[in-house]
Formats: sequence, structure tokens, C-alpha cells
Amino acid sequence: MTAFLNTASPDRRVVEGLRLVTLFREATGVDPVMWGRTMVGFGSYKYVSPSPPHHRGEWPKVGFSPRKAKLTFYGLKDLPEASPLLPQLGKFTEGAGCIYANKLEDLDLEVLRKLIRIAWSRSDEPAGE
Repeated sequence: MTAFLNTASPDRRVVEGLRLVTLFREATGVDPVMWGRTMVGFGSYKYVSPSPPHHRGEWPKVGFSPRKAKLTFYGLKDLPEASPLLPQLGKFTEGAGCIYANKLEDLDLEVLRKLIRIAWSRSDEPAGE
């Protein structure tokens, strides 16, 4: 995982990635694991997609990727408890399941920590099982 972070570009992504590992580790209490080639994940949960054919899988509870264009955060907006905090996070954009930030300094790290803890509280079992 450290080898991956050390190859991030531009150089500020290396520093941001290492800061994020520390923040996520403190908020979750677990060590990071690489999910694929570009995602640093913490923990995991089983999911069942809500629409047919109801795919099943496993995904990190929370994670991030220090992509060249933007920092990408996974799992932080999936639970309803996160919604009230999102406007306080800072400058970011949203995708279907992700949050994107141009740089870490655009975000309120205490709000980010709270969002990580909310996402971390997710059940390990698929809904309805």
C-alpha cells in the first residue's frame, strides 16, 4: 500500500495519501488494504444490489484513492446519517457513490473523520439477510 501511495502523482498526492491513511486508520482502528490497483480500503462489507439481478459482492466500508485529477472517497455518503454532515465537509463534488476533492486542504478533516466513523458503523451483512 505504501509503495502504491509513493507512486501517486502529482507529488502532493503522496503526502495527502499518507495523511489520509493516518486519518482513516485512527477513525476505523484497522490497517488499510489495497482493493485492486488504486483503492486504499478499510474493512469490508457484503452487499446485494437493490435491483435485479441482485448482484452480490464485497466492498470496503470506507476507502480512498489519490487520483491525479482528484482525491476520490468511497463509502462516505452511503448511509442516511451522513447527509446532514456533507454540506459541512468543504469544497467537493459528488458522483453516484463517491466524493471528489481537488485537494485535502479543501476539506474539513474533523467532518471527514465523522463521515468515516458513520460509514464504519455499517453492518457487515447485506440488508434483508
